Amino acid sequence: MATQVKKKRAAKAGPTPMMAQYLALKESVPDCLLFYRMGDFFELFFDDARQAAATLDIALTARGEHDGEPIPMCGVPAHSHEAYLARLIKAGHRVAIADQTETPEQAKKRAGSKALVGRAIIRVVTAGTLTEETLLDAKSENWLVAVAETGGALGIAAADISTGRFTLAMAEPAMLDAELARLSAAELIVPEGFANAPDDAQICPKTDFSSIGAEKLLKSLFGVATLDGFGEFDRAELAAAGGLLAYLETAGQGDLPFLQPPRRHRTGDHMLIDAATRESLELTQAAGGGRKGSLLGCIDQSVTGAGARLLAADLSAPLTSTAAIEARLDLVQLFEADAARRDDLRAALKALPDIGRALGRLVAGRGTPRDLGLLRDGLGAARDLHTSLSRIEAPPALLTELLPALTGHGALTDHLSRALVPSPPIDIAKGGYIAEGYDAALDDLRETAGAGRKAIAGLEARYRETTGISSLKIKHNNVLGYHIEVPSRHADALMSADSGFTHRQTLAGVVRFNAPDLHDEAQRVMQAGAHALAAEAAHLEELIETALADKDRLAATADALARLDVAAALAEQAALCGWTRPRLAGHPCFQVEGGRHPVVERAVEQQGERFVANDCRLSPEERLWIVTGPNMGGKSTFLRQNALIAVLAQAGSYVPAAAAELGIVDKLFSRVGASDNLARGRSTFMVEMVETAAILAQATENSLVILDEVGRGTSTYDGLAIAWAVVEAVHDVNRCRCLFATHYHELTRLAERLDALSLHHVRAREWKGDLVLLHELAEGPADRSYGLAVAKLAGLPSETVARAKSVLAKLEAGRASTGGLAAGLDDLPLFSADVAQEEDRADPLREALEAIHADDLSPREALDLVYRLKRLADEGDAA
Repeated sequence: MATQVKKKRAAKAGPTPMMAQYLALKESVPDCLLFYRMGDFFELFFDDARQAAATLDIALTARGEHDGEPIPMCGVPAHSHEAYLARLIKAGHRVAIADQTETPEQAKKRAGSKALVGRAIIRVVTAGTLTEETLLDAKSENWLVAVAETGGALGIAAADISTGRFTLAMAEPAMLDAELARLSAAELIVPEGFANAPDDAQICPKTDFSSIGAEKLLKSLFGVATLDGFGEFDRAELAAAGGLLAYLETAGQGDLPFLQPPRRHRTGDHMLIDAATRESLELTQAAGGGRKGSLLGCIDQSVTGAGARLLAADLSAPLTSTAAIEARLDLVQLFEADAARRDDLRAALKALPDIGRALGRLVAGRGTPRDLGLLRDGLGAARDLHTSLSRIEAPPALLTELLPALTGHGALTDHLSRALVPSPPIDIAKGGYIAEGYDAALDDLRETAGAGRKAIAGLEARYRETTGISSLKIKHNNVLGYHIEVPSRHADALMSADSGFTHRQTLAGVVRFNAPDLHDEAQRVMQAGAHALAAEAAHLEELIETALADKDRLAATADALARLDVAAALAEQAALCGWTRPRLAGHPCFQVEGGRHPVVERAVEQQGERFVANDCRLSPEERLWIVTGPNMGGKSTFLRQNALIAVLAQAGSYVPAAAAELGIVDKLFSRVGASDNLARGRSTFMVEMVETAAILAQATENSLVILDEVGRGTSTYDGLAIAWAVVEAVHDVNRCRCLFATHYHELTRLAERLDALSLHHVRAREWKGDLVLLHELAEGPADRSYGLAVAKLAGLPSETVARAKSVLAKLEAGRASTGGLAAGLDDLPLFSADVAQEEDRADPLREALEAIHADDLSPREALDLVYRLKRLADEGDAA
């Protein structure tokens, strides 16, 4: 009964002032977990605490009551909260940080002894708004992407605030998935009502996506009267930029992070690669997740985080401009041809800090003295690189373009060198980052504090001598400041009134005292130390302001260093693995001699075996290859390796081949392997058909398409019919370069009818009952599929294999007598003729009915229409 009365009283009294403050802050960020600063901890309450405790696997406790119920609570130490933030963000949570805006002393001075310390949300942390070094992958970009639609056009805005990269792009609705796959966004935001928004997209107010507001804000942000100097941006692009900027402003609680001037990404400037193709080719991420096993993970020889990020971006968006590709290749060739120069450059780059991300933290207001030190060291090393690279005779055009960005920061570098200690700390609170000799007044304060500490050490020795207590010590903590500490057994001697010591605190085993002369010295030390810290903080603010005055050129230096790292890394890869420079042709050819799959080749070599290289020769006269042969014979590897060669070449890399002459690929499509997408109700076959439909709808004469086992997910007859029709469509309609692997040997008949189709197979032989896979490509169709031999090789029970042989014999006998699956296909017209025939069978009556707008007809018009439809029906019957 008493407990119930207490609960009723608590409910009637309402929440405590602290809890009222918490609830008000939480109300402003209902979709976030709220980190509420209380002393040395960030605390979470109610459902936030339950969710955080489950994700972080920490104890869930309770504190006080709210509405008569205990308040669930958990907390994390403030000094190590970033590690917990990382786990929460990775788990998909958003976190708002509410920090103290005043000290307890300031609160008491403002509103009395019982005043509540003021708190405010200083930042909203989301997956796309990270800048902390500990929360980011050094080798991956961290894109925040916004998509908006205006007048039927789609605009995309993307920013990596850790480095300031900021791009705008247009995309056709059919191309949106490919563009989003290219960026691999850490976080995607869309306006309310956006059609087909991904499940993980953040829905934001539609009013944020204003092209007019965005244009005004961008002009103000970059101090320009017009955006024409950055590019001609469409209204949809600006609307997306508006949504992105509004989101960043909310996350920063009114402050925008570092953004470079926007660059326009034109989809036509890059090879289009849709999400399914990226996944099947494992360009930057392996099928199981992570870099290991991907093309990027295999070839990445970069020595800096910025270089690794840029290489990933290059592979994600290969160029389509021959001149731009050749410029990159020229730079790679410079370092590939000179091993000594390459080694010197890579050694210098390896010692470089990540100045791009250090700059991002400084602009975001989360920079430290260490970040300034990183800028100083990076800019100094860049200047040294400029000196050495400037000695190169007849440098490539791209190097000439990069060199100016490596220098021009001498004044800033010298200033930071004079101002900072050699290894500045991360923690600002303890000071010690401004170098001696930079500020004479600061040096005097430090000297005073140092002299005071020496005096305190002298006092300790004197106190020991006068008291005879050898275990007496002078210590310091944040509560008592400097104090004298002695074991409890010696405390009585200092307790007497005439001892000169004042009792302060008794603990288990020790007693603490103060003394007038210690108090005076401590005051001098504390005052000098506080003034020194304030002076250092003022210098830090001035140094950051000085550095950020030239932030755009600092970002350009970071970009130039990353480009040099990528070029040297690709040169190293080429030298290590015997890659060759591709030749770029002005027509849609694909001539590869001795091509190899880099990832598979490495895996094979690690097993002590040799990868079998193969040629691929696609041309306008022979642009479609049908490849047959047994499973495990290497068909899929052959298809993929040629797609990867196209990506590498247009990314500006040497390629794994003895020689290569390639025509520019505008779009790359891969239909190799599939898996169920049960979340969207799609089976393997449905996924395959959706992807194949996209290829047939989008591929052009300059595209490269690889198709593997189209039609295998349904009945044999349906599958063969679909595969047959797809081959004809690719040949007659899309007219693109295509590699088509299949087990439908009936498709080889098409070679007699399609003039640009060529037949090839992967070689295999049976030797003494065992299958030998040669992994070599040869001309002509395979003599058979060797399915039973592969089944035996896979370990199928011998009884099952024997039974399958008897069933196969009967099936083949039936096929011989009936003409087989493809019986009658020779009588089919060609694809174009068949389509024309279907078009000729149009139904005039149906067309007339579909053209009627019934609500617009008068009674007389309706009667006339009935007679007209009757005549059409009679004419149809007569036909």
